[in-house]
Amino acid sequence: MNQLKSGDFTEVDEPWTLFAAWLEEATRSEPNDPNAMALATVDADGLPNVRMVLLKGFDENGFVFYTNTESNKGRELLGQKKAALVLHWKSLRRQVRARGPVTLVSDQEADAYFQSRPRDSRIGAWASQQSRPLESRFALEKAVAVTAAKYAIGEVPRPPHWTGFRIAPVSIEFWQDKPFRLHDRVVFKREGDGWRKTRLYP
Repeated sequence: MNQLKSGDFTEVDEPWTLFAAWLEEATRSEPNDPNAMALATVDADGLPNVRMVLLKGFDENGFVFYTNTESNKGRELLGQKKAALVLHWKSLRRQVRARGPVTLVSDQEADAYFQSRPRDSRIGAWASQQSRPLESRFALEKAVAVTAAKYAIGEVPRPPHWTGFRIAPVSIEFWQDKPFRLHDRVVFKREGDGWRKTRLYP
């Protein structure tokens, strides 16, 4: 933590403390969704896809987010079992990149997070056939109304096709903007149970 207090992140020896500190700063400075991240996956032909999702948890085991497993990203995550992410905090002129293998979270984790969501979001998870063709906005609103009526009383259970994924990073890179494009970059690469840190040219 001394290195964090000094302001020189390049001296920090492990990535998770640094990531937690940067995310906490971003939470105070970013106007919208400081946990928004670009998630890159790859299909069976090796063609990449990227989209924005929300980071919903992290610890020494990896970065966690949730989605419909029948969506394009869900199928690609289940099929190729690998992904990459970028969090870019424009207000701080910082970014974090990570990549690694992907696994499903436990049913207990998925259930707990699902029940923490607003009720309308839980209903939407049932009503939306994510990534598939939609004939009209009315069709979506009708599906939402039918689902809301079905679960008018009691809890809305987690759909079997909705769960969380965890990216266990093999590398995490921290980037800080500096004048004249002479940026600070540090990458941590997994080695056994620890990390090897390398400073990179900008």
